[in-house]
Amino acid sequence: MNVPFIYLASQSPRRKQLLEQWGVRCELLLPDAEEDAESLEQVLPGEAPATYVQRVTGLKLEASLARLKRRGLTPAPVLCADTTVALGRRIMGKPGDAAEARAMLSDLSGQRHRVLTAVAVGKAARRGAATVWSALSTSQVHFDAISAAQIRRYVDSGEPMGKAGAYAIQGQAAMWTTQISGSYSGIMGLPAFETAQVLAAAGMDLL
Repeated sequence: MNVPFIYLASQSPRRKQLLEQWGVRCELLLPDAEEDAESLEQVLPGEAPATYVQRVTGLKLEASLARLKRRGLTPAPVLCADTTVALGRRIMGKPGDAAEARAMLSDLSGQRHRVLTAVAVGKAARRGAATVWSALSTSQVHFDAISAAQIRRYVDSGEPMGKAGAYAIQGQAAMWTTQISGSYSGIMGLPAFETAQVLAAAGMDLL
């Protein structure tokens, strides 16, 4: 059974744009001012990248479903996602400042790394626990060597801020990307195949 729309619990304009490109009508379900959304992204000691990104997505979905109920909104599936960059077992989230962004990009220079995006869709139940469908996309990206001057100019542009690994594959960082294996949309922040699968499981056919 098709549903008329979904709630997107993400502040990422890229995710909203991708959903709209795929014909999905979505309404934003963003945190209230008193919610500490950033605390959900804390990395646990020794946590593996895949475990981390799936755990964070689950926490975001749980908080979003509670938000939906608290606001008394029209019932509909809720979609959450989280993206992280991994260099080996090192998790590289969003840089806190320009210096951290420069350090991340310096470490990624000339290296192959993974981009992991977890996506989850939840449907609240009248009684009991919500029904949840989830999937994980893992892609590999290889960067050419990036000079210190290039890194400085890129960080000064502001594009790396708010991005996992301090770069946007759809932006200027594409000029350093020599190879991609996996999901381009997943690297952007929302994998098309996996998203279609979980939405279909929740009752929404995209095509």
